Amino acid sequence: MDLRIFTEPQQGATYDTLLTVAKATEDLGFDAFFRSDHYLRMGNADGLPGPTDAWITLAGLARETKRIRLGTLMTAGTFRLPGVLAIQVAQVDQMSGGRVELGLGAGWFEEEHKAYGIPFPKEKFARLEEQLEIVTGLWATKTGETFDFHGTYYDLTDSPALPKPAQERIPVLIGGHGATRTPRLAARYADEFNIPFASVEDSERQFGRVRAAVEEAGRGAGALTYSNALVVCVGRDDQEVARRAAAIGREVDELKANGLAGSPAEVVDRIGRYAETGSTRIYLQILDLDDLDHLELISSQVQTQLS
Repeated sequence: MDLRIFTEPQQGATYDTLLTVAKATEDLGFDAFFRSDHYLRMGNADGLPGPTDAWITLAGLARETKRIRLGTLMTAGTFRLPGVLAIQVAQVDQMSGGRVELGLGAGWFEEEHKAYGIPFPKEKFARLEEQLEIVTGLWATKTGETFDFHGTYYDLTDSPALPKPAQERIPVLIGGHGATRTPRLAARYADEFNIPFASVEDSERQFGRVRAAVEEAGRGAGALTYSNALVVCVGRDDQEVARRAAAIGREVDELKANGLAGSPAEVVDRIGRYAETGSTRIYLQILDLDDLDHLELISSQVQTQLS
């Protein structure tokens, strides 16, 4: 079971804070550092000092880290034109020496679009399909050849399809709870399917839908990695769990029901239940980015039992 650190910087974080967490992620042996792609805080957080851009952040981290994978859960398809996104991600992949992964979704948070003047189209899923075809098509085009695409929403003519990523194929993550269109899209384009903040039962059900779509698409049963994203709150004792829950404005019982919370032994057992669904990777949503002791505890007493 791979454990990856997943952050939500729109809730309030500077680049320096993210750099500190990313370096701790690397030093403590975690597999990857991922971040959300949002421009507006959610809930009761003040969001100070303001948002950071996902791909600018990852470009900086690409030069400041050496081993960990870097990526997004999920880049919003509404934020960037697909040709521009393909260039940005390929460049960051080059800057990292081939450690980038792209999680791409349709975009859903209408308020952040209004706050920063970003168009929020009604039909987002069909746009996402075209974006995935364009981004992956640009990367796959051989050097010296050109790429053309003429769709409903995007039109590319004689694109040189440059630059190329450092990796032969940048892993693409697709996720969500949709019962029909999402599995079909994952079967066509994804290297990994991620389901965010879902129960064991819902994960098993959705993974089954995706596996069926993968088989129907003619890809092998092991073509995709299956993963979960879950909030984490671990403590050496009940008091430490309660303190960490309070620090992120959550209740312990709710966290235990909907995430990974409790003692290291409880969390390992809970992860084991997700592993039984076929999940082989967990994105640990870390909401208190100043609590580096939390990462150390997860590394020393949870990750060591799973490796």
